[in-house]
Amino acid sequence: MARFDHVEVVVPGGAQLGEGPVWDAERGLLAWVDIPARLVHLTDPRSGATRSIEVPLDVGAVALRTSGGFVAALQDGFWVIDDGPPRRIAEVPGTLEAGIRFNDGACDADGRFWAGTMAYDQRAGAASLYRLDVDGSVHRMLDGLTIGNGLAWDASGRVMYYIDTPTHRIDAFAFDPASGSLSDRRTVVRVPPGSGAPDGMTIDAEGGLWVALWGGAAVHRYLDGNLDRVIDLPVTQPTSATFGGAGLDELFITSASMGLSPQQRRDQPLAGAVLRVRPGVRGVLAPPYAG
Repeated sequence: MARFDHVEVVVPGGAQLGEGPVWDAERGLLAWVDIPARLVHLTDPRSGATRSIEVPLDVGAVALRTSGGFVAALQDGFWVIDDGPPRRIAEVPGTLEAGIRFNDGACDADGRFWAGTMAYDQRAGAASLYRLDVDGSVHRMLDGLTIGNGLAWDASGRVMYYIDTPTHRIDAFAFDPASGSLSDRRTVVRVPPGSGAPDGMTIDAEGGLWVALWGGAAVHRYLDGNLDRVIDLPVTQPTSATFGGAGLDELFITSASMGLSPQQRRDQPLAGAVLRVRPGVRGVLAPPYAG
């Protein structure tokens, strides 16, 4: 099992809850969010220069949009972020009243945007997984979740991987690309509790799953269900990862500073940073939202 120690800093520490990195290949920028700060950041990894877009509610995830800008999962539903003010395109009733927000999200190959939710108090079974279709309709696909997190699809587009963090598992579903339906749920990876809690996830061109371990100070790569590589990090709360760069061979990792004690903050000056490693494999571009 390989380990990587050379970690570069793209954006210094400071994000409260950095999450959801997405590579914009056309502009050579990394999009990522700071959930409670209600900011969508656009970072040039060559210089670290960052432009920030304010949104009106906590923002869990964004995805590129075919027609420009981003689709975003905010606390009350799905929004579009482009050159004008952010605007809601589909409401998910009851989230505000129930103390629930959206968390992680990603698009499938046919341009549907998937995003999971979680309760602010992290109560068990309160979360769901939703699918935003290209016509703007919203479908609840899974119920009884707790912290909806990482999503990825294999190269065939017929397997969807999913993380509900407290289960300490990566589950796989049979995925129907035509209908966007799920079936035949099975567990493909079990993450030992002592390794940290599985958070955001991305997939590489070889089918390896890269998972950020909240509380574990590491990103793990799982290949064929087995732990294959470990990236040790100078922050205990990595949140997600995505591949980017001109060759899609740079792994960008977001992290969080919230919840750390004053002493932990002193010990981890990079908490909340965006980090980069070059792990020697290429990623795949995340599909955009086609609506």
